[in-house]
Amino acid sequence: MAGASSLAACLQSLRAVLFDTDGVITDSAPVHAAAWKGAFDACLAAVGGQRPFDPVDDYLRYVDGRARQDGAAAFLHSRGLDLPLGTQDDPPGTDTVCAVAARKEELFSESLRKHPVATWPGTVRLLRALGRHGVPCAAVSASRHATELLSAAGVDTLFRAVVDGNEAHRLGLPGKPDPALFVEAARRLGVPPADTAVVEDALAGVEAGRRGGFGLVVGVDRTAGPYSAGALRRRGADVVVTDPGELLIPGEDG
Repeated sequence: MAGASSLAACLQSLRAVLFDTDGVITDSAPVHAAAWKGAFDACLAAVGGQRPFDPVDDYLRYVDGRARQDGAAAFLHSRGLDLPLGTQDDPPGTDTVCAVAARKEELFSESLRKHPVATWPGTVRLLRALGRHGVPCAAVSASRHATELLSAAGVDTLFRAVVDGNEAHRLGLPGKPDPALFVEAARRLGVPPADTAVVEDALAGVEAGRRGGFGLVVGVDRTAGPYSAGALRRRGADVVVTDPGELLIPGEDG
């Protein structure tokens, strides 16, 4: 990447790049947020006296980037609702944390069947440029749908490894903000975290990148808002962009 700007130079010095999936590679964050709203609002209505789930603020604060069960527990706790955890076999409902998470999963799956999810063009351009320069990339997500989404979008071949929610469950890896998912992805690429960049839009994911000692943590703020950009920096983002395509220099994004 000769003649790169300072940011491109920072990226050039690293040997691998890890991309979060929802909101960074695929435009699926709004679908997740809508599914969470359906699940949480039913739960809030059941107890009464609660304002509805905010698909922007509440989503970013409590559930974005987290495993379903962790996100459900975090949001419900924020509203003073300490539901029993339940079990993974709980049917969709409002009585347990797992039941609320199951309802979110049901709503998300229904939406995917009706409306295919698109990819972010700037991220795809960056992935292709990194591929041309021999920089291995991995996709990382707490979602068990990540591999399915990448394949359906036709971008799965741009990644040498994918660590999704299914792999996290199989390996017993804790979810973000623990860095375990990113560390496992770097391990599969054969590159130490210190020589690897993380590209994330979720606060929990940015914090995971910082905790994991990664060489560069890029926060993606698609809202271009002062609150969200500042929050990403406070959690550990070294730089914040509105789209990963901004990490490309002229002539490198074809």
